[in-house]
Amino acid sequence: METPVIRGRALTKRFGDTLAVDSVDLDVWPGEIVSILGASGCGKTTLLRLVAGFETPTSGSVHILGTEMSSAPPDKRGLGMVVQEYALFPHMTVERNIAFGLQRLDDSRRAERVAEVLELVRLAGYGRRYPYELSGGQQQRVALARTLAPNPAAALLDEPFSNLDSSMRQRLRAEVERILRSHRMSAIFVTHDREEAFAMADRVGVMVDGRLLQIGAPEEIYHFPASPEIAGLTGACDFVPGIVRDDGGVDTPIGVLRCIASEGLAPGQSVSVLLHPDDLELAPDAEGQGIVASREFRGDEVILNVLLDSGDSVRSRRRSYSRMPAGSGVRVVPVRPIPFAAYPL
Repeated sequence: METPVIRGRALTKRFGDTLAVDSVDLDVWPGEIVSILGASGCGKTTLLRLVAGFETPTSGSVHILGTEMSSAPPDKRGLGMVVQEYALFPHMTVERNIAFGLQRLDDSRRAERVAEVLELVRLAGYGRRYPYELSGGQQQRVALARTLAPNPAAALLDEPFSNLDSSMRQRLRAEVERILRSHRMSAIFVTHDREEAFAMADRVGVMVDGRLLQIGAPEEIYHFPASPEIAGLTGACDFVPGIVRDDGGVDTPIGVLRCIASEGLAPGQSVSVLLHPDDLELAPDAEGQGIVASREFRGDEVILNVLLDSGDSVRSRRRSYSRMPAGSGVRVVPVRPIPFAAYPL
């Protein structure tokens, strides 16, 4: 049976009276990228530091490639870490920054390895430059090259794109994923940005108040979050009330929906149904279930806020050239081909 590259069991960290990480179990398998998604202060960076060895767990264990490493120092764990500040040595050239962790290699092999990783991150020819002569994206790629140079068992990335503008973030995110995938390197990537978490990861874990509440494929986390709290962290969402029918459907203000629930559904049960803006189409209809209360033009899309006759509000994402003005009567048409998530009330 395959051994996980990283295995955390019941990982807990207290700082005085503050419980920063609360009994977290986490496996990262060979070649897998796992994103940990959560708001600032949720404990995701502390979890990463427990894995890296920069913090010692109050209780629980960390295994790297099957070996217990809970009290081992960072330099004995065989992991590489990239932080948001890059942490490059400003007085060293790019080559010397990358070579810093390769002291055990002879001069010839060290130079070869530096050249290899510079080529990998598409910075060949930049080796003689200093960090201040590089853009933010280039500095981040140097930091990644330095992490990859010693061939670590896994890479740990702590909000690595947070200091970059939006367009650079997208380009660099794709570049980092390419590099990790080309090496089949395992990685843990922590972020507060759900787009980044979904775009890069094989699995996404959602962290709240030190607890890892759910982990699964990005599609599972988005479409079937385990709770309304998780749904709010993973995308724009609305909730409408519903009553479970005898046939298993759910009566809602926008019609009968097919739903699943994390705790099971019983006929007559009151539930709250999760709706994303991309789940709903709108058709002009003066006799429909609601009116367009407002519009949010976002360049590549328009978000229409609809006030339903029931008093509930939902949103619908439309193409940017949609001409449906505020005040329009509409019929709300669910277009989702898979069941909706519903939560017992």
